[in-house]
Amino acid sequence: MERIIECVPNFSEGRNMEVIESIVNAIEKSGGVKVLDVDPGEATNRTVVTFVGSPEAVVEAAFQGVKKAGELIDMRQHHGAHPRSGATDVLPLIPISGITLEECAQLARALAERIYNELEIPCYCYEAAAQKPERKNLAVCRAGEYEALPEKMGDPDRQPDFGPGTYTERAAQAGATNVGARDFLIAVNYNLNTTSTRRANAIAFDVREKGRPKREGNPITGKIVKDENGKTVMIPGTLKGCKAIGWFIDEYGIAQVSMNITDINTTPLHIAFDEVCRAAQARGLRVTGTEIVGLVPKRTLIEAGRYFLEKQQRSTGISEDEIMKIAVKSMGLDDLKPFNPKEKVVEFLIEDEKEAAARERLVRMTCKGFAYETASESPAPGGGSISAYMGALGAALGTMVANLSSHKAGWDARWKEFSDWADKGQAVMNRLLALVDEDTAAFDRIMAAIGMPKGSEEEKAARAAALEAATLYATEVPLKTMKTSYEVFDIVRAMASEGNPNSVSDAGVGALAARSAVLGAQLNVRINAAGLADREAAERLCAEAEKIAAAAIAAEAEILAIVNGKI
Repeated sequence: MERIIECVPNFSEGRNMEVIESIVNAIEKSGGVKVLDVDPGEATNRTVVTFVGSPEAVVEAAFQGVKKAGELIDMRQHHGAHPRSGATDVLPLIPISGITLEECAQLARALAERIYNELEIPCYCYEAAAQKPERKNLAVCRAGEYEALPEKMGDPDRQPDFGPGTYTERAAQAGATNVGARDFLIAVNYNLNTTSTRRANAIAFDVREKGRPKREGNPITGKIVKDENGKTVMIPGTLKGCKAIGWFIDEYGIAQVSMNITDINTTPLHIAFDEVCRAAQARGLRVTGTEIVGLVPKRTLIEAGRYFLEKQQRSTGISEDEIMKIAVKSMGLDDLKPFNPKEKVVEFLIEDEKEAAARERLVRMTCKGFAYETASESPAPGGGSISAYMGALGAALGTMVANLSSHKAGWDARWKEFSDWADKGQAVMNRLLALVDEDTAAFDRIMAAIGMPKGSEEEKAARAAALEAATLYATEVPLKTMKTSYEVFDIVRAMASEGNPNSVSDAGVGALAARSAVLGAQLNVRINAAGLADREAAERLCAEAEKIAAAAIAAEAEILAIVNGKI
């Protein structure tokens, strides 16, 4: 698995685009990283940059970004709505794949040390990279913000993890940077129908995990309660893993609840949204929309869309694009400006469009284009890809009947039953669509093996081994198509028996398509298995294919009997 990490530095400049562009250019020019998002905020005077790459490339790019920000931003002139302590305020490293959080923490500590040693910018280490338990909380590292640095840097208990021990001219100009490692964090603002920062803060205190100070008597003006150690007693909020404050945004002329969701597994975005809505309503206010700062994982929008569909008692067995549209509209993600998932979802931005297009060459075609490509002189796509596509169409028909049944008038109580079938249909259809291109890729592997040099005995042996492996793969792919297409029968059988009677013929066509997919793929198993030198493996694969084909013929006959009995 490729090792990939993400870095989301927050720079204390959100208004001067020349400065912002210079910092981003420094990051990009370091090499080996992809900048996914640049999100400047005028009111906060802060820019969030998101980039990904290998651990080594990301660490180097982060250093270059800090260096450039330290050259161009003077914290003595900085003012904004967001808490901050340095020209580069926070610098988190986030594991995406092939690397652990602890490994990211080690990289973060080394980066913080380098930033101080080479740039003379003091650094605190927070969250997973913290070297003191209390500094796991970013708020502890940033307490008092930039203005408190002269006092903090001379205090042994509060001075940076990497710093000079005294307040220096360099610290006065660049401030202090907070370097950390954390899991994925969602930064989100909830728009309110008020201009009152105090009321926004009250909602933030209602929901954030830390909560609000406990007071004697009057909950607003009463004396703050202290425990036996003199620490403030807090009344916890309702959302775990969430930090929040209220503020007013001049740019939009509204107050917002600004939140960081630090544990999206415990508190998903849609749960936080509903809870902020509840807390706002309890105080006579409304959430009018949501603003995502930076990026989100795709699953955040998928989970949210499914959640709101289920609340509406609507089928969740629709395409991911449609599910994400429901999420956008349900949470008002396009309230202040257009929201395009292609620009805000990590997976979409990481994906290399050219590689994806090459990998999905056939399924990205139009129906007409696919037909013309099949009819051309090229031997691929051929029967294997067509079989997989027929199976996908069978699954699509079953899914359609399930979705129509889920909102049939008078069947409201059965929506979940049909939604579950539609979910199964979507999953089977997507796997079969992937097999459309995989079958052609398998053919390409055989052709590549045939084209290998065969001069020396060593070359002949290597070519023979490669050809055998490619042929085995080309036999296993259509067998996979058979197995996956056979799953369509469960869906169309249920829809023929229990689904919307007006669509029973569609379930029947789905069964016909599934049978053709199974029998068509079987032909490919047999013809490719004939080329295997391992005859035992060839016989085993063909025998397995024969059983599936016989079962498919029986399943089709059973389903068509149901269909014909209802027409």
